[in-house]
Amino acid sequence: MKNSYKLLTALLVISLHAVCQEKKPLTENYTGSRAPLRQNPFIELPLGAIKPQGWLKEMLVRQKNGATGNLDKLYPLVMNKRNGWLGGDGDQWERGPYWIDGLLPLAYILNDKELIAKVQPWIEYAIKSQQPDGYFGPSKDYGPEPGLQRDNSRDWWPKMVMLKILKQYYSATGDQRIIKLMTNYFKYQLKELPAKPLDHWSFWARYRAGDNLMVVYWLYNITGNKSLLDLADLLHQQSYDFTDAFLNTPLLSQAGSIHGVNLAQGMKEPIIYYQQHPEQKYLAATTRGYADLRKFDEMAHGLFGGDEALHGNDPTQGSELCTAVEMMFTLESTLTITGDVNYADRLEKIAFNALPAQVADNLTDRQYFQQANQVMLTRQTHNFDVNHAGTDVCYGLLTGYPCCTSNMHQGWPKFTQNLWYATADKGIAALIYSPSEVKAKVANGTEIFFKEETNYPFDEGIRFTLTLDKKTKSVNFPFQLRIPAWCKKGSVKINGQVYKEAEGNQLVTISREWKNGDVVELNLPMHIFTNTWKENSVSVERGPITYALKIEGTSKQIKNTKDSIDYGNAYTEILPISPWNYALIRTADNKLADNYKVEETGQQSTYPWSLKNAPILIKTSGKRIPSWQLYNGMTGPIPYSVTYQLETGSTEDIVLVPYGCTQLRISQFPVVPK
Repeated sequence: MKNSYKLLTALLVISLHAVCQEKKPLTENYTGSRAPLRQNPFIELPLGAIKPQGWLKEMLVRQKNGATGNLDKLYPLVMNKRNGWLGGDGDQWERGPYWIDGLLPLAYILNDKELIAKVQPWIEYAIKSQQPDGYFGPSKDYGPEPGLQRDNSRDWWPKMVMLKILKQYYSATGDQRIIKLMTNYFKYQLKELPAKPLDHWSFWARYRAGDNLMVVYWLYNITGNKSLLDLADLLHQQSYDFTDAFLNTPLLSQAGSIHGVNLAQGMKEPIIYYQQHPEQKYLAATTRGYADLRKFDEMAHGLFGGDEALHGNDPTQGSELCTAVEMMFTLESTLTITGDVNYADRLEKIAFNALPAQVADNLTDRQYFQQANQVMLTRQTHNFDVNHAGTDVCYGLLTGYPCCTSNMHQGWPKFTQNLWYATADKGIAALIYSPSEVKAKVANGTEIFFKEETNYPFDEGIRFTLTLDKKTKSVNFPFQLRIPAWCKKGSVKINGQVYKEAEGNQLVTISREWKNGDVVELNLPMHIFTNTWKENSVSVERGPITYALKIEGTSKQIKNTKDSIDYGNAYTEILPISPWNYALIRTADNKLADNYKVEETGQQSTYPWSLKNAPILIKTSGKRIPSWQLYNGMTGPIPYSVTYQLETGSTEDIVLVPYGCTQLRISQFPVVPK
């Protein structure tokens, strides 16, 4: 009997192996797409293959030493052992998974044993909590307790965050338990969703189902289980119809029409579903959605007014920190599917402007809402859709609402994870630029190592140096580089010789026989340009960076004795001590270089995102507008450009600094005649 059992087991293993070989995706080095899914042009590399260097590494180290590495100590009410995602009777909902969604990639990118150990109990609970029917995670609701979310434990939405975490964990470790867990859970979803749809417990899952859908396709590409495609169709049918909303409704032109983070997170659903159903309408909806967002809601920092619901493009409207990191992840996901470099430009705009400005230098305190024009940070009610006892713009651990305390951690680690991609033609692509190193497989499995040296986004030059294994004399593979849309003409050199010059908004592909020590130099000349916003205001930009008025301020930490459970024990208010109500002097596009002088400050800090350390500044002239004054702790309505007979002061010299270096700023300026 025992020998018969062994024989049956052996035959089963051989059979499964044969099936897997038969269904193996076309891309050999990394898991690509299985039929009928469309093969994407770019493929994510394993977690840990890309290592940050320079200023980017400093950001991740600061995260480790700041809130990301220590949130269990800083926010023990939610992140301690009582958390439902550790089996406790505390917080049962999204905040625990939110934290781990950033902590896990940070831990494996830095290869930090302490952080990895901190992540592991969350992974183990998720795996061991799975029930015979496939459900996993917290399953029991508890009564109300201040500062905790103890109900809706079976809600579909928090599971979606944990699925993203488990996907990343598998990428870093190859732990096969993740495949089993997801296979069983997706069977459970397929069975349960008809009777208990995505909005059964709360409306959040209906808008954010794209994250669930993404992981379903990821698992299908590994296992080839056809029932996953049925689940994908069901998820799409039950999710909010972003495709129709973008193509056929005024969703993005109406204030209050949709929650800002739901929009940032959910608008990738059409393009994710496009992988299974490559119909033109899903591409068109994605393109239209971004175009309308820019037209009606976007601001100079790259985000849109959403405080919390969609709220237009007035530069004093708020943009939520959760929106920043979720919008980055949506853009990263969209880029890999479409191959459209426009999404890389958008991603860099947020990463190099909005994200560093909204989190303090210690990478612990943060704002719930940031404003494109932000001249006073005090606790008081603002013209936002939602106000949290007036704390929304103050820097603090819990000011505004704690979802951002928990969710902000994914921004920089996932940005790092998306600097480089494998390509469907067995090559490699550098699409997002920052100092880094990457180890990847190209051609027929040859391992290569690229070092990317740059001070981008402040500098124009990027140097890539290739290292091959000593046993490898040469290898042939395509290497793709992006020329951003803002760059009029970029140039590529190989070993000192010009290979190609190319206009912006395209990819340059270098296909050749590569040798150890080959050097590729990418030069992206930056120039001053402007963009026009609400009331014909303008932003001053150079490369991927928006420049804002340098405003000196004084900060004061306020001890919170009123409502510390909700908004933290302390928060920081900042008041301006230099003028802010400047207009720029109208300048023709062909005269911008004459009136805006770029200067390097000589600062060499590995942390460039502060007024003190700003490596670049721009000197120009402006005029004060006496009638433009404070209103309710904000700038009053921005003067229309150009207002006839508007009273102004005399011409003054002013200094502009990178947006990401500011806490107080004007980034959308009125314009006045010379």
